[in-house]
Amino acid sequence: MSNGILDNRFFTKPTDGQVLSFPILIVGGSTAAYSATLGALKGGANVCLVQPKHILGGQFTTQVLSACDDPQLEKKFNPGEIYEDKVDRDKYAFSKTQWQFREHSRELQPVNSKQVDNPGGGWVSTFATTTVVMAEALNEAIQDFLSNGKLTLIPFAEPVEILFSQSFNERRQVTGIVFQDVNNNQRFTVNAQITIEGTDLGDLLELGNIESRVGQESQNDTGEPLLPQVAFPECQQSITFCAALEKTAQGAGVTISKPEGYGIKPWLQTDKFTASYKGRAFFEQFSIFTYRRIKRLKEGDVPTTSNGDVTILNYESNDYKLGVLNGVSRSDRQKHIQQAREYTQAYIYYLQSQKLKTNNWILIDQVGELKPRGDLTWTKDGIALEPYIREARRGIALTTIVYQDTAQQYYGEQARGRCFEDSVGIGHYALFDIHQTNNPNHLIFNSEKETKCLPFTIPLTAMIPINTDNLILSAKSIGTTHLSNSVYRMHTTEWAIGEAGGHLAAFALNEGVNVRTIATSKRLIYKFQSLLTRHKIPLFWYNDVVHDDPDFEAIQILAVAGIVRTENYNHLYFNPEGTVNRAVVSVAVVNVMGFELLNPESPTFFDVPKNHFAYGAIETMAAKGIVSGMGNGYFAPSSRCTREQLTFIVGKSGDFNVYQLFGSSGTPMDAQPLKRRELSRILYLVLRSKYEID
Repeated sequence: MSNGILDNRFFTKPTDGQVLSFPILIVGGSTAAYSATLGALKGGANVCLVQPKHILGGQFTTQVLSACDDPQLEKKFNPGEIYEDKVDRDKYAFSKTQWQFREHSRELQPVNSKQVDNPGGGWVSTFATTTVVMAEALNEAIQDFLSNGKLTLIPFAEPVEILFSQSFNERRQVTGIVFQDVNNNQRFTVNAQITIEGTDLGDLLELGNIESRVGQESQNDTGEPLLPQVAFPECQQSITFCAALEKTAQGAGVTISKPEGYGIKPWLQTDKFTASYKGRAFFEQFSIFTYRRIKRLKEGDVPTTSNGDVTILNYESNDYKLGVLNGVSRSDRQKHIQQAREYTQAYIYYLQSQKLKTNNWILIDQVGELKPRGDLTWTKDGIALEPYIREARRGIALTTIVYQDTAQQYYGEQARGRCFEDSVGIGHYALFDIHQTNNPNHLIFNSEKETKCLPFTIPLTAMIPINTDNLILSAKSIGTTHLSNSVYRMHTTEWAIGEAGGHLAAFALNEGVNVRTIATSKRLIYKFQSLLTRHKIPLFWYNDVVHDDPDFEAIQILAVAGIVRTENYNHLYFNPEGTVNRAVVSVAVVNVMGFELLNPESPTFFDVPKNHFAYGAIETMAAKGIVSGMGNGYFAPSSRCTREQLTFIVGKSGDFNVYQLFGSSGTPMDAQPLKRRELSRILYLVLRSKYEID
């Protein structure tokens, strides 16, 4: 491996007309394409990944955005007490494989010989390293699979045709993809049992004429109240060519060439360029240079700059707003890509023409110059190989995630957005982040309230096309809308989407079923979610249950199923060591058993009136003879439930060997108060028994 690029021996170059066959084919160079590959491999499948470049990673690498857009959540255990523990945060917010990638990237880029949380030290991101470091970390995670033949990696190829089969009265089934080598135009075919759409622009949807949407929908399309009555497909998020720039001493900068037509051609106008942020000069703390800094020479909390520090230039000034890439011809797409690249070149030239100095009150002299770092972008001029893509053609899926599913304004004081029961991952970004083009029909938020987003989950059914089989949607092509995509598109969520899709493909093959069958079977959904949690993938937002918690699987599955969730929906905590009362246990047992709720006119117990949240559950349990209360007509719903009491309740709820259940879970059958983690642990075994999950 050299400079983040795998050795040639790891690449496969098909010959003209060659036909290859694999269980799983992943198409595209996105971040999700990579994580899908890793997920499918960890699921035990043989995989073929075909992508347009020879560098893995998408946003992290070829798009030069290695300053990660992370969830912006504080971890509070007690009022006023904030824990800034990145290891803990990474373990509850991300899967184990994503955590390992982040940790290894930190190891590869120490600061002053020390591993630090944020090697780059940028202020918009809590995790940033150089693109090459991230490429190396990504490569190392798949190298063994390349060496043992489980992964076939084909670079420099793009899809040109989708192959289908279709029986009478059945949906079309994707059977393979025809690719074209971008260097010599030779064509080859890859057949597969399951294909994953991992392109950054949703190109397979367009090629196969698969049900999809482009750009800003209408209210009639999605039911989102902020949208206009008419759809505007041309209203798509702007693209950006990022660039890597180093701060140098005066006289040591390297000037980029001025693009032809600078300040004259429509896409090279300089009136939107700026060298400052909110009055702060370019190199000043909390300004443009430190915004997405990916390398720093000095450790410390205050983001001052040193000569030799490197930043990623991804700022509103270099957003390209004169055209879009979806729903246009391939020639128009290439024209806009080229113009967007020249626009970033013009911005760099503009910056190098300015006097980049901080305000006088900064004691350190920060007058400096800029040097493009082409070694970090695999280009000569320090500008990315590929544009940073914010929006793709989106598949119409079994589930469409809409604005109301994640927008804070619909959930009052609650800490989470909608929790899909078929969740296969989690994500978060603080606000609906839409970078507009110059099109005047773009939706405009009327208030800050409309932009706020809550932590959310990723539904399995958003990855299944509504009318096409053997295809899994991934990256930015899942069933989102123009609005919801603006939070589901971020680095960490795209990784989660891809990883879930890769595991889904491997799981479908192992089960011998179509992915659509999994998405429509409660038993298979539970079984698949169980597999995901065993791979340490979070499915429900808790910020006190990390992925290496011994009860991670049980707590996650019971939460997603809505059986045992949180004590208070206004925070993100599970409180695993906390006790649980008799009312909560009653509701949980009724839920896990699927009993039909009774609602009698007259209460059985004096202390459980009709307006009690657990009234129906307690009445149901009483009618079935599972509970009889504490005597004298009282149930004591707020009293702590004991382990022994749960033993009796579970034993009477079904044909369960409670001694075996408690024994296998390591939970004593004594009179001690039942812990919340123990309730999840026992009821998860009940759930697995009920649905006959191995």
